[in-house]
Amino acid sequence: MDAVVIGAGPNGLVAANALADAGWDVLVLEAQDTIGGAVRSAEVIAPGYVTDLFSAFYPLAAASPVIRDLHLEEHGLVWRHAPSVVGHAFPDGRAAVLHRTVEDTAAGLDADHPGDGDAWVELHRQWTAVRGPLLDALFTPFPPVRAMLSVLRTQRAAGLLDLTRLGLTPVRRLGSENFGGDGGPALLAGNAMHSDLPPDGAGSGFFGWLLCMLGQDVGFPVPEGGAGVLADSLRRRAEARGAQFRTSSPVTSVTVRGGRAVGVEIAGGGSVRARRAVVADVVAPALYGDLLPRDSLPAGLLRDLDRFEWDGGTIKVNWALDAPVPWRAPGLAGAGTVHLGVDNDGLLEAAKDIALGRVPEHPFLLFGQMTTADPSRSPAGTESAWAYTHVPSGLEWQPDALARHVDRMRTSVEEVAPGFADHLVGEHVQSPALLEEWDANLVGGAINGGTSGLHQQLVLRPTPGLGRPETPIEGLFLASASAHPGGGVHGACGWNAARAALATQRTGRRLRRALVGTAWERVLRDPRSPR
Repeated sequence: MDAVVIGAGPNGLVAANALADAGWDVLVLEAQDTIGGAVRSAEVIAPGYVTDLFSAFYPLAAASPVIRDLHLEEHGLVWRHAPSVVGHAFPDGRAAVLHRTVEDTAAGLDADHPGDGDAWVELHRQWTAVRGPLLDALFTPFPPVRAMLSVLRTQRAAGLLDLTRLGLTPVRRLGSENFGGDGGPALLAGNAMHSDLPPDGAGSGFFGWLLCMLGQDVGFPVPEGGAGVLADSLRRRAEARGAQFRTSSPVTSVTVRGGRAVGVEIAGGGSVRARRAVVADVVAPALYGDLLPRDSLPAGLLRDLDRFEWDGGTIKVNWALDAPVPWRAPGLAGAGTVHLGVDNDGLLEAAKDIALGRVPEHPFLLFGQMTTADPSRSPAGTESAWAYTHVPSGLEWQPDALARHVDRMRTSVEEVAPGFADHLVGEHVQSPALLEEWDANLVGGAINGGTSGLHQQLVLRPTPGLGRPETPIEGLFLASASAHPGGGVHGACGWNAARAALATQRTGRRLRRALVGTAWERVLRDPRSPR
């Protein structure tokens, strides 16, 4: 084989496609018995009810030039949209709704507080001014020189400073600066909470603004038939170009000879040789801590890994309902995604509890109405739904503690949708441990491959270095969400790793050593590092 890809999650699947497009012989090894990683679906509650087991809505995939240029519609992918994108349910029965058009969203916010509609339009204007180059900058290896030059060309000095400030502002402050009512801040903060950044954390404003504007731009689409259809379309495309797949084949180690990755060992005694590259869709601590011999790595890197920070854990509950969700606020009936459980102040309290290692008594929930977005997900007149909530990392969830928290989640839904429990056909709970069991990259239920905090982003992801997919091992490339640009189903981590592998072959081993090796030596230089 020219290349072995470890892991058939979305990044591994994208990497396989990129390498196969270049004419390489590619083998993808997946530990689970199905492909997809955190992009899978199944009927786990009742016949006819399709549940997305992990990720569900895909604004980043819809906006990603990487995914778009693969033309997955030719391989079975069909995007579906709910009537509206996102809603935020307030405990008092009100709701804020992000509609499919900026005009409708602005009108709703303005009805709640005059002037807030204009503020939303202004945030959207900032987005449209930088959309193309900003997305290129987000989804390309660091440093994104060409994309940033394009941003500079489109923005005057004042505009660039405003954009920089927006990128660093906590979402709580961003909301209070721009809006007088509750709706705009709730939409921004709720979307920021898709990451592990607290509402008063630096950079959370950027995450909230980005997801809101993507929702306004491309919506929060879902694959018709279930999340697994997205993964299947990626597999079919790769196979059409010659890539091969083996499931139930966990990789136990990467073989290193003379400082170069030359293959992998598989559980049960098998091995595969890789003539050109090993691409690892594996979280950084597992790659460097479990799959590689320690004496092959610089001591500085190993020390930095001791400081690697996971994002928080996750508890996900899946439901089958015999009727639509009975929301108190009618505007939520058409929203594919609903944020609920707390108001703007409650978001901050829940985040503080998690930061202090406490399970929130009043959790913030992300709630998905999958049949509302895609009628194929359950029988007519019913709903396939789920909710997930962040919890502190590292907790041991005993059955009674897990049951209590699931009760809190169910109660939170019932408060804004009275009678919800009366329509339940069945329930299925995914604890942090179960999430990790079904996808080893979701360590302790962490869904972003490591914190989204600024101290572990860009050149600091996964450790202080280049912010690129190259590793200290020649021929080995990091393709998981632990690499820049991080979590989310956008394929950029896999694409960047594959392109780096291809570039290595084009420029030659000697040039790569001169460019990349020197950078690693500058960052990780340590007299105790192996030579």
